[in-house]
Amino acid sequence: MAASSCPVAQCTKNLACIGGAFQHLLLLIIRLYWGIGFLLAGTGKFGRIGEVTGFFSKLDIPFPAQMVYLVATVETVGGLLLLLGLVTRLTTLPLIAVMCVAFATAHQEALLGVLHDPETFFQQAPFLFLYALLILFAFGPGKISIDGWRDRQPSTTGCCQGL
Repeated sequence: MAASSCPVAQCTKNLACIGGAFQHLLLLIIRLYWGIGFLLAGTGKFGRIGEVTGFFSKLDIPFPAQMVYLVATVETVGGLLLLLGLVTRLTTLPLIAVMCVAFATAHQEALLGVLHDPETFFQQAPFLFLYALLILFAFGPGKISIDGWRDRQPSTTGCCQGL
């Protein structure tokens, strides 16, 4: 029996086609949802500088006032860039760093106990933000983005051509 006439192979091929089309919509939804989340978190910090500075001080974060401005800026600008799908992979890097610091400070118990209580780790707010960022870093923003539009434009030079 030829591979092309195999019903399982044909079904798998059809599902891959459907899944590939759905990928770009899923990446758009992830970018929009989590972009808004970061944008709101960042602007919220700007609106409560004193309160957040006090919280950062309690966590023993060095230079808490400056860190509040840094984190608020990274979240606000990063959220906006995710919404647009502009320099998405680059944007995820400082946001990933912020989420890792959040785990290491505000959610330290969950981080340290991940091996014996993974459910508590997964329930922490930074986990879903971090998970979404890792998806966007790995798969990019999808075709429904400024990056996707730019990548479809003809180019004479390319990055990672040998990969």
